[in-house]
Order: sequence, then C-alpha cells, then structure tokens
Amino acid sequence: MNPRHARYPFFAAAREAVRESGVDLAALVAEGDPAVERGRERIERALTEGTVDPADPREWSDRDNLLSYPVARILVSLLDSHAAVEKYAEAEARTAYRRFTEDLERDPDARPDPARVDRDDLLREFDLDGAVRVEDPKPGQPAGKWLWLGVGAYLSYVDPKWGDDWRLVNRELVAGEVRTEREELYRLLREAVGDRVAEGLPFEGVSDDLADELEAEIGDLRDLLADRSVRSDIEVVDPDYFPPCIARLLERARAGEELDPHGRFSLLAFLAGLNLEADEAVALSGLDPELVADRFGYLRDESGAQYPPPSCRTLGEYGLCDNARNHRSVAPHPLEYYSRKIREADDVTDWRDRENPDADGAPA
Repeated sequence: MNPRHARYPFFAAAREAVRESGVDLAALVAEGDPAVERGRERIERALTEGTVDPADPREWSDRDNLLSYPVARILVSLLDSHAAVEKYAEAEARTAYRRFTEDLERDPDARPDPARVDRDDLLREFDLDGAVRVEDPKPGQPAGKWLWLGVGAYLSYVDPKWGDDWRLVNRELVAGEVRTEREELYRLLREAVGDRVAEGLPFEGVSDDLADELEAEIGDLRDLLADRSVRSDIEVVDPDYFPPCIARLLERARAGEELDPHGRFSLLAFLAGLNLEADEAVALSGLDPELVADRFGYLRDESGAQYPPPSCRTLGEYGLCDNARNHRSVAPHPLEYYSRKIREADDVTDWRDRENPDADGAPA
C-alpha cells in the first residue's frame, strides 16, 4: 500500500490503485470493514469539524484511509444534499491544503518520506506543471517566493469572493502570465482539490442493497444534517438563559478544561448561532483565539451562522446533555430553547453591555 495514496486519496494514482486492487466496496460494507467506519467518520468530521482527519490517526491503517474515500463518496451521495457535498468537498480541500503545505515547506534535507508530495507532482496532478514558472529571485529575496502562472490556469480556480486583490486588473499580467506569490498558488491548489472532490457528487446508481447495508451510517449523518436546519436571527446574548447543556460547556471552557471535539463544536456552533464575532466568542468562552477564528470561518458564511449546534437529542448521544430540568420539554434544540427563554424574560441584559457598558456593547 502506497502511503501517499492514503494521504491524498483523490489523486488519480490513488483512484487507479483502488480499481486495480479489485476491492469490492459492496463486500466491504457487508463485512463491516474498518474502512466503512472510517468513511462515516470522514463525513461526520467534515460536517462538524471542517476536516477529514481522523480523530485518532493510530486507529486506522493506510488501507483504511484510502478505501474510506470511495466509501465516503457513496455516503455523501446517499445523503443527496447539496450542503453535505459542499461541506465535504471543502473539508477534503482544507485537510489536503494543510498536508501539502507541510510537504512543500518541509526541510529539503529531511529524510525522504514516500507519503509526502513534492511541488512538481502536485502541479502535474492538476495539469498545472506547464503553467507555472518560478521567477528568478532578486538580490536578498528568497528563492521561490514569486511565480508566474498562466492566466487560464489562474482564472480556472480563482473565486470572485476572495476579494479585489485577486482580480486581474489588480495583478501583474505579462505575456499571458499572472505574477503570483507561492502561498497564493497553494490557495489555488486548495480550490483545485475541492473541485476534484466535488466533481460528480452526488452520483446516482448506488444499488438498493448497498444503500440498505449503509442505512445505520446514513441515519447518523442525516441526523447531523437535520440538526443544521435551524437558522438564527438572535441579536441579544445573555448566558443566564443558555440551555443547561450549553451552559455547562461554557462553564467548563471558562475554567480552562479541554473539551472533546463534540463539546467544542457544540459550544462554538451555539455561539456562532448567536451571531457573535470570533473575538467576542473568545472573550465569552476563554477558548483559544486561533481555534475559534478557524472554526468560525467554517461555521459561518456571509449570511451569519451556517451550521447551528446539534439538537439536544444528539447532544445526549454525545454524553453532553442529560435533559437537566427537563429543558427539552421547552424546546428540542439549544438555539430554539434560548430564543424562547429570551422572549419570555422580563429583563435581559446583553452580555456585551454587561461586560463593558461604555464601549457600545463591545466586550472588554
């Protein structure tokens, strides 16, 4: 098993290796192969954490990680949800970006690692090997900092939402090439990965027998998606009215206790659902600013909170909600519970005003 195939399962060589192995995915599912559970985890962590990295890398072999990719594609197709496909492809791209950035920035004198990829291989994978030219460095400038990228390749992956700095009118364009920093090329490659992963999803043609075998996994993932259907227009933030399960998570975070991935995601998704900014969530929770900024970038889109926290029932399955004070009878979802409590309250003081009443609501 080539470890690079497990690290980059969307590469053409990895897909070919799966085909040549003669592995029967239906048989894997029927036998309960570990790759099936890893594939389910791949989708779950994409939806909740924005990554497809395993929670415990030691639990899975290279074979499990490689075969989990086609299994994950089957699962996300059976979900038949545009949002699920979008988030899954984005998570694969985020994970790949981190991995290939580590590979390309690695010390050139380090011991060779067959799982790593070099720049030429990466560019070749996306047919960019003939479209990138390294600029000769000027005196005092590090080698490889600036590149020239063919304008067609550049436009293929630039997203207009990235801002004015990426518009051609604001770039150096000479003889059909765009001057690009190395880190900008990495971002374009991340977009290329996302496009590769999303291509053809969701696909049809999954047999009824295979769908039946995956019923339990699909049920779990659909519950996650159902939890995300709640939207929030809440403007006031008063922790006194948080549901007990979220209040406990907040208390633990403020005390410096390390939350597990489910607890951390649930708390941050709730705070994002209250339309807090990342710095405000840091001030309220005491969580690591870099972690919060990264998660908020994933949880929120231009319209606000994109992925609300799990329902109280799902939190119960995570061991995070014991239905204290029978609060599920008030509402089955944390944001819905909070919204009702706020509407029923006689006197609500926004936490931001309480923290620093002289700063227009901004916390100290």
